Amino acid sequence: MSEAQSIYAEIGGKNAVESVVDDFYDRVLDDPVLEPYFEDTDMNELFAHQVQFVSAVAGGPVDYDGTDMQTAHEGMGITEEAFDRVADYLAAAMAENGVPEENIDAIIDEVAALEDDVVGQ
Repeated sequence: MSEAQSIYAEIGGKNAVESVVDDFYDRVLDDPVLEPYFEDTDMNELFAHQVQFVSAVAGGPVDYDGTDMQTAHEGMGITEEAFDRVADYLAAAMAENGVPEENIDAIIDEVAALEDDVVGQ
């Protein structure tokens, strides 16, 4: 089992990821800097994609079939500040839901690697 696959299992699988994503969007949508990015978004669809994305990044038995990150964020004008806030909220949501710090760090490292594909598109 690879390190990533063990992360998905260690954090509790699909139910745990769904709890993290639910908590994550509560935080994001309460932030006045981030909320405008989601005004015209189908949140049910986005929630499903985010569960799939976090599961894939954590090594779960899921293939992310959403649009590539650059295309998905094109025209949104996401700033570095907004990207950092989202990453911070994801880390906080994972911590709140009992994800061990080393697993949070590994997942956030994967997210951070996507910054160039998200910021400034």
